[in-house]
Amino acid sequence: MLETLTGDMSVGLHFIFRWLHVFFGVIWIGVLYYFNFIQGSFLAETDAAAKAQVTQKLLPRALWWFRWGAMWTFVSGVVMLAIKSHVEASAGGLDLMNNPFWINILTGALMGTLMFLNVWLIIWPAQKIVIASAVQVAGGGQANPEAAKVAPKAALASRTNTLFSAPMLFFMLGASHLLFPVTDSSNVMLYWGLILALVGAIELNAIFGKPGPIATVKGVVTCSFALTAIMVLINIISF
Repeated sequence: MLETLTGDMSVGLHFIFRWLHVFFGVIWIGVLYYFNFIQGSFLAETDAAAKAQVTQKLLPRALWWFRWGAMWTFVSGVVMLAIKSHVEASAGGLDLMNNPFWINILTGALMGTLMFLNVWLIIWPAQKIVIASAVQVAGGGQANPEAAKVAPKAALASRTNTLFSAPMLFFMLGASHLLFPVTDSSNVMLYWGLILALVGAIELNAIFGKPGPIATVKGVVTCSFALTAIMVLINIISF
């Protein structure tokens, strides 16, 4: 398909998928922030009956928008980047290693991809167990003991996605607006080595670790902006 695209068609398609990417991204990140900044605090202060209602009736609806917002944000982003890379390669100008656009956008895409995988491989499977257990209890049955085990894992993955959200948005916007020069003295490999180590360590903690300072709303917001600053500092050091 990409081979048949003319220049004008490529520009038009790229814009359409960018628009869809932003549209679905607003849904996804908006629901992520609702879960972390609003619903969690409410559930911590309310009674068992209200919690049961939220888990059985509100949570499934919110998670539907959440996971499919994540899916279509990811898909539209992949298509958008495929179109751009095709256009640049056709013009003989595709340079992933030395082009600030690609360095920035792939940094954001790295975190966005991990966030997408956290939604579909950790948060949603765990929440399905939690919801099914709540419905079972409401029907007079026993709670599924697995629900108590997986709920903290889902919460940690959700907090990690919130942690990634600020730097992810920073570098995706930076792809068009943060056009730092890449010169002979720039160390692109150092940049990617440090970024991959940092982001990889955070993701490993999301899978196997503990919430630590991101357990609270204040903590995760502070850490998210601190992570952005650290990644910008790595950018400055490397370039």
